[in-house]
Amino acid sequence: MRTARLGEPVDLTNCDREPIHIPGAAQPHGVMLVLRDDQAVQVSGNTAQHFGLEVAEVLDGGLERLLEPEVLERVRASLRSEPLDDNPLFLLSAPAGGRGLFDLIAHRRAGLTILEFEAVNTGRPRVDAYAEVKRALNRLNSTSGLAEFTSVLAREVQQLTGFDRVMVYQFGEDGTGTVIAEERRDDLTPFLGLRYPASDIPRQARALYVQNPLRIIADVSYEPAPMFSRETGSEPLDMSYCVLRSVSPVHIQYLKNMGVGASMSVSLVHGKELWGLIACHHQTPRHLPYDLRSACELLGQVASVQVSARQEQLDQSYRLNLKAAQTQLVERMAEERDLLEALVGSDTNLLQLIHTPGAAVILNGETVLLGVTPPREQIQALQMWLDVHADGDVLHTAALSQEYPPAAAFTAQASGLLAVRLSQSRHDYVMWFRPEELQTVTWGGDPNKPVEVAPDGSERLTPRRSFEAWMETVRGRSRPWLPEELAAARALRRAIMSVVLRRMDELGALNDHLERSNADLERSNADLDAFAYIASHDLKEPLRGLHNYSVFLLEAYEHQLDEDGAAKLRTLVRLTQRMDALIDSLLLYSRVGRMDLSFRATDLNELMREVLDVLSPRLEQLRVNVQVAPDLPTLTVDRVRTGEIFSNLITNAMKYNDKPQPAVQIGTLRPEERADLPVPAGVPDHATILFVSDNGIGIREKHFENIFRIFKRLHARDQFGGGTGAGLTIVRKIVERHGGQIWVNSEYGQGSVFYFTLET
Repeated sequence: MRTARLGEPVDLTNCDREPIHIPGAAQPHGVMLVLRDDQAVQVSGNTAQHFGLEVAEVLDGGLERLLEPEVLERVRASLRSEPLDDNPLFLLSAPAGGRGLFDLIAHRRAGLTILEFEAVNTGRPRVDAYAEVKRALNRLNSTSGLAEFTSVLAREVQQLTGFDRVMVYQFGEDGTGTVIAEERRDDLTPFLGLRYPASDIPRQARALYVQNPLRIIADVSYEPAPMFSRETGSEPLDMSYCVLRSVSPVHIQYLKNMGVGASMSVSLVHGKELWGLIACHHQTPRHLPYDLRSACELLGQVASVQVSARQEQLDQSYRLNLKAAQTQLVERMAEERDLLEALVGSDTNLLQLIHTPGAAVILNGETVLLGVTPPREQIQALQMWLDVHADGDVLHTAALSQEYPPAAAFTAQASGLLAVRLSQSRHDYVMWFRPEELQTVTWGGDPNKPVEVAPDGSERLTPRRSFEAWMETVRGRSRPWLPEELAAARALRRAIMSVVLRRMDELGALNDHLERSNADLERSNADLDAFAYIASHDLKEPLRGLHNYSVFLLEAYEHQLDEDGAAKLRTLVRLTQRMDALIDSLLLYSRVGRMDLSFRATDLNELMREVLDVLSPRLEQLRVNVQVAPDLPTLTVDRVRTGEIFSNLITNAMKYNDKPQPAVQIGTLRPEERADLPVPAGVPDHATILFVSDNGIGIREKHFENIFRIFKRLHARDQFGGGTGAGLTIVRKIVERHGGQIWVNSEYGQGSVFYFTLET
């Protein structure tokens, strides 16, 4: 646990800053060995206990000192062939150091190969992880709701592992966690329904749970085995993916205060966020072997998909109602000349769009109140505060008085606020209000950690010692705003801005024909980009649900279907994955057209070094010969986007190449070279023409324009490594955003040259 320095405030961020991924020690029920290029560079200090060998003997002898020749060759073959980067895999069970059997688990992190040896209990039969999970899944499938599902999940994990207590622990938006399901030994105090503060599982621990879905402590009274290194001054070992990683002393003390002798946690992940944990406690030390842990990890992954699907089912009805109200409101805005009247005067107004008792519209200096709201003068004062303090175009809070103290006077009408800024210059807003919702929270002990003063005078946070139920009445807070409601508010803002822009365009109809044509073209491009972004963004969610359900059906029912049915399901999974890739490409394309570029003087020589450094693993793998002219110019461009141009073109040069020695050249055209080059109209004489050439498969002249069309591929979908066909379209979009042009010359079968300018 990090100790605060003198004068530094002591709060929960002290816990959040603890570097738990580099503890410098391992749990002692196994040995951790670290290799660099097959040479042992670090080892935990408990080798004598497990192998009968001193640390120096293991560092000097490495794997050859620990494993028999036949086993050693199998291990080295696995280390060469398996995908081990941030991916712990079980390799085999074998004797080590002449002792009993050990499970050998390996992964690779930051160029180091980390091997973990765990002693095997030879008197216990191995568990078939798939069979155990399948049986548990059959019982989970029979549940009807999220509450019943998590209750059965806790029971299945307890039966599988034998832990005294198994809980399903769900995180809130504020980082607090609530026990929503529990299976326990009869003589243990129940924790079901208790809430725990965010500091119990601080931010960096939650991030680590997303990376590594399983964490086990075999004995909370263990003495850490320090890591020893043959390299002086080496960086601490990153143990993010290590089973044997020693855990925070504060967490160990926390478990001891609870009377826990061993623990295990399995992550439940929704999307890329930690939704919750399957938390297991045992009163005495308990080492769960690898096969049982694998079954639990697999069950956690399946449960994560199920939780996401069931959560989606709960939200779907409300989301559909919001969408219907949004559609009606947008249609009325399109028909009604008075925008304010469209927002507040229809049967479907703002109170139906987002279910709240009160709302307000401030537009063109006029304020209209709907339903139960604070007084008009309070709303106008709130508007002035938002002008100064609102961060972004949408602000939402469930505790307005904490951010805006004068709101304490009207918590009964507006403890919660969702505000959408419509205009920077005229201070226009749409606001929704939610009243105070009194809550009685049952905490697992006092959530306020006491501050202790150490002998040196510094202060430190310590784990809570009491886990008795502690009641707290929460005031000044409303029901939280749901993600669907925030999305509806953003969609309304986009619709209003679209109406405003269209009417401004109508006022410009008195301009001459050329100005009208240019305005129409710009608006069409903007609408197309916005449509592409909104459509593809809105498609992601149902597509993710379709993919998850397909995977779930395949995992649960594949063996109940004939081969034709299973094949159709596998095809559905592949198609959803491809559609997801297409939507991602569409999102990226629309984002390139809408984002602001940051122009600055950029040395292209330096930029090329960065691009090639990122691509170097692939270049080395394919033995690509890359030649970069040493005199690339310095241009005023967006550095990041220009790097994407070069990266895309070089990647295509590697990808579409059938030569034994692929070659790529990057440079600029000299004036005498430009004279013989067919240059498109509109390229200024003074423009710097850059090029990326290759000796690849080439392109027929009739396809020169087609290759820049989005999703247009000249080859079969899986040929030349597959892809969506959006890369060159995005490249051209970036070039055009710089005011430049891009074109291609190619000889089929011999190679291609892509020329482009970046005039700003």
